[in-house]
Amino acid sequence: MSSSLARESFSRESFSWDEPEGLAARGTLIVLAGRGEHGGVYERFGRRLAFDAYRVRALGDPTADPSVLDTAAKLLADESLPGPKVLVGSDTGAHHAARLAAEREADVDALILAGLPTARWTAGSWEAEVEARTACPTHQGRLTNDPGFRRGALDESPEPPELRLDRVHVPVLALHGKDDPVSPVEQAREAYAGLPGVRTVIFNGGRHDVLNDALHRTVAATVVLFLERLRLSPELPAIAESPA
Repeated sequence: MSSSLARESFSRESFSWDEPEGLAARGTLIVLAGRGEHGGVYERFGRRLAFDAYRVRALGDPTADPSVLDTAAKLLADESLPGPKVLVGSDTGAHHAARLAAEREADVDALILAGLPTARWTAGSWEAEVEARTACPTHQGRLTNDPGFRRGALDESPEPPELRLDRVHVPVLALHGKDDPVSPVEQAREAYAGLPGVRTVIFNGGRHDVLNDALHRTVAATVVLFLERLRLSPELPAIAESPA
């Protein structure tokens, strides 16, 4: 395979994207999918981060398959994977990622939470669900034609793990769409309020699946900047500043 391409591999349990050949890996992201999703849904995100030399391991929905959490724990403990190691959770995967970070603090260097669900929401139709998930026509088509994706999952309200971010002592990047109908942005802000270790970024026009939304390039760039700062220090020192 050409050295200009990021390497990828897939298994029943996980989808993997690695840094291009000839580059040193800069860290590892372990993604926990949301309701109805599987790891392959994050192919575009995984490829983009891999081209920046971050390894990405995307797993399924822990709400539907609790064994996903065992797989994530094994990846966190895998010394062959380069640090820093960052847990990424989308939708209910964000709740599970936060719990896992609290339980395995020694293995987790940072946490990224996308589209944290804060309330019950009912779509009523596939058309309403896909519109709520993403404004990106490419991703809408991907979900519509993906036999592994489970429609209607957002209408379900399984009890997620309690969000105890006060027990998480690593940097947290919270990503949320301003126009997210599934998890209203003001409720998300309240969930993160008063937590000094959380940096919240709101994307104008963004919907629920913010990692796969129309602004996915900006979201990915925001993640990369966070990761580059994390590599310098857990205090996330600024890399570039605008003069006053």
